[in-house]
Amino acid sequence: MDAVYHGGDLAAASSRFPAAPRPFIDLSTGINPHPYPVGKLSKEAWTRLPEPSAIRALEAIAATAYRASTAEGVVAAPGAQALIQLLPRLVDARRVGVLGFTYAEHEASWRAAGASVSTVEELDDLASFDVAVVVNPNNPDGRRTAPHALAMMGSRLARGGGTLIVDEAFMDAKPLVHSLVPRLPLARAVVLRSFGKFYGLAGLRLGFAIASPDLAEPIRRGLGPWAVSGVSIEIGSRALADRAWRERAIRGIAKGAARLDAMLARAGFEIIGGTPLFRLARHSHAPTWFERLGRQGISVRSFPSAHEDWLRFGLPGAPVEWRRLEAALSGRE
Repeated sequence: MDAVYHGGDLAAASSRFPAAPRPFIDLSTGINPHPYPVGKLSKEAWTRLPEPSAIRALEAIAATAYRASTAEGVVAAPGAQALIQLLPRLVDARRVGVLGFTYAEHEASWRAAGASVSTVEELDDLASFDVAVVVNPNNPDGRRTAPHALAMMGSRLARGGGTLIVDEAFMDAKPLVHSLVPRLPLARAVVLRSFGKFYGLAGLRLGFAIASPDLAEPIRRGLGPWAVSGVSIEIGSRALADRAWRERAIRGIAKGAARLDAMLARAGFEIIGGTPLFRLARHSHAPTWFERLGRQGISVRSFPSAHEDWLRFGLPGAPVEWRRLEAALSGRE
């Protein structure tokens, strides 16, 4: 499978801009810059194989956090990306429809499995496919698809033996009313959730599939035993149960997004979408801005093969990062 261009590769950014000030500020991903405070971990988290009961307990906590009707359909995985690559090996599909323009790994994974993949512009256009993929909220433009519309599409697909996959990797920073999870189980439907983005712990590699029973068990078997580490179980259980931290994080992320929007607007960017964890902006000289920011040690996400006038900005974290970004956007190189 050909590699898909992503953000987050600071080694490549450092190589491209060797004279840039260090450390590089990585705004090319949508990861919360203020991570959940991990705290102390037990010795057993590192030294013992994860107990099945501990994994089930984590999945039950995730079910409560995501408002799933039952924990039986919740499957813990080593990141949502692992699930994206696993599903084409579990679901037989010749024709796959993706509501796009969106996260390219979905198309790449289904193509690698031998499926024909088409990108469509409207939700209704997905009804005729064997598998329909919707990223909600969408990456990179933040487009939202109403959960009742997704539920209706899922039912239409299931009647013909089709499968609905909804990628909610960036849903945590949104009100839960936008999620499809509370409407599950639907036949032949699965929702993917990312832990690391919202909780700022992307290196932990933890995610979840919330699926109908006909999909949950094949996913569990496909991942195999000990798919999630003891450290992931301990931290994930603690963080997902911490509702107070979650509410504070949602408010803080929203304030950061508003601050970033204002900063970009002053620099002449047009905000055209995004989620609270990243902002999508348009500028007629976006490639020039990409280079200018890179020279200042700030890595952002460009879209050279599809939308040359787009740049995606994640949120800065520490005050010094905000100051460096403001200086770069104001032209003070």
